[in-house]
Amino acid sequence: MSNSVYKVIEIVGTSEKSWDDAAKNAIERASATLEDLRIAEVTAQDLKIENGKIVAYRTKISLSFKFRGE
Repeated sequence: MSNSVYKVIEIVGTSEKSWDDAAKNAIERASATLEDLRIAEVTAQDLKIENGKIVAYRTKISLSFKFRGE
């Protein structure tokens, strides 16, 4: 087992379809700019409501990736 260090950040994905799609959007976007993603944990889900209708699903995720020092 190596002595690795991981950074944890919190991100929020949104979707007009579902919480699952919101999570997928968040991970796909994060993976475009971060390397070596490891674990994603859904920490919260909520809805945006306008005029009594759901207009967006939001999924908050704690995301870890390998920390690389210089």
